[in-house]
Amino acid sequence: MTAANGAVLSATVRRRVSPEFTLDVSFQAPAGFTIVFGESGSGKSTLLRMVAGLATPDAGLVTVGARTLFNSVAGTNAPPADRRIGYVFQGLALFPHLSIAGNLEYGLAHLAPAERVARTRAIAESFRIAHVLARRPDAISGGERQRAALARSLVTDPAVLLLDEPLTALDHASASRIIDDLRVWNTSHRIPILYVTHAHREVFALGERVIVLERGRLVASGTPYEVLEYPSSEPLAQIAGFENVFSAVIVERRPDAGTMLCRLASGDSDGHGARPADDIHIEAPLARGEVGTHVRLAIRAGDVLVANDQPRGLSARNILTGRIASLTREGPTVHAAVDAGVRFSVDLTPGARDALRLAPGDPVWLIVKTHSFRIVS
Repeated sequence: MTAANGAVLSATVRRRVSPEFTLDVSFQAPAGFTIVFGESGSGKSTLLRMVAGLATPDAGLVTVGARTLFNSVAGTNAPPADRRIGYVFQGLALFPHLSIAGNLEYGLAHLAPAERVARTRAIAESFRIAHVLARRPDAISGGERQRAALARSLVTDPAVLLLDEPLTALDHASASRIIDDLRVWNTSHRIPILYVTHAHREVFALGERVIVLERGRLVASGTPYEVLEYPSSEPLAQIAGFENVFSAVIVERRPDAGTMLCRLASGDSDGHGARPADDIHIEAPLARGEVGTHVRLAIRAGDVLVANDQPRGLSARNILTGRIASLTREGPTVHAAVDAGVRFSVDLTPGARDALRLAPGDPVWLIVKTHSFRIVS
């Protein structure tokens, strides 16, 4: 049993990273996965480094259960080696001259040889790399190297685990299998795990909680569903995958239906429009604000449907006419830009594009359910 089982990581830290950027964050991470989410440069990696003791806050307090790792008032600053924190960097940092077994045993020098071997074998089997223990890192696959880096951090029985985008270089299938193994490992150990990622699928696959950083500040926290499905601000909506954000004005409130009618400002995000704003009306979920109030509406590209014949008999309340401006293939997704008085980004499958025989310049109809829109500040 892990000695720190059930312990809570608490951190209140402030550090001036540059004249233009100060990280100032306070949060708690109980046992289990806490996803650290945000744009590049928001302070995610700096936060992990301060928890690990690799960077020193200007002020603050970091504790794990009853243990104090850092206290600026008391002058406490435990060395990284004494913090019992596992850390997997994006670059993995495996020792190239050691075998995988040697990498895993590196932090176990204080144990008897038989216990070192037993622990190494057990963690290797948990992460499905027992068959590569005798090989060096350059002789195994990328997924196996990723598993070895995780196993090396966990074999020491850490009180906290820090993961800085550990699966970025892997394909979806390999990453999914490692996510499954991490979830299983976490079920039996239950230590606080901070997991930095940009991938929405990892947030929902692993995250029990999410904290979101924006320019060095914590701007949202909660379950993945609470934070990413109902973003409170436009910057959060954008990093949560809402590719379309529009300016609008409330023109009618419909409390009995739980909706409101909004008039979109003509033009796309660059202000280039195709028709008068009075022609573009959207039914959106009811939100605070009287008639005449300006709001911002956000919707994901994947929540907009496309038809090349005029739709009839649909329950969806928003049907807009438009014209395809561009089609771009990116992996399994076709990104369409559609001018419908405002510029919509729409995601399609290649099969849908081919079945509809879509091409730039084609007229189309966009179909959007009312409750696919989110109101953001």
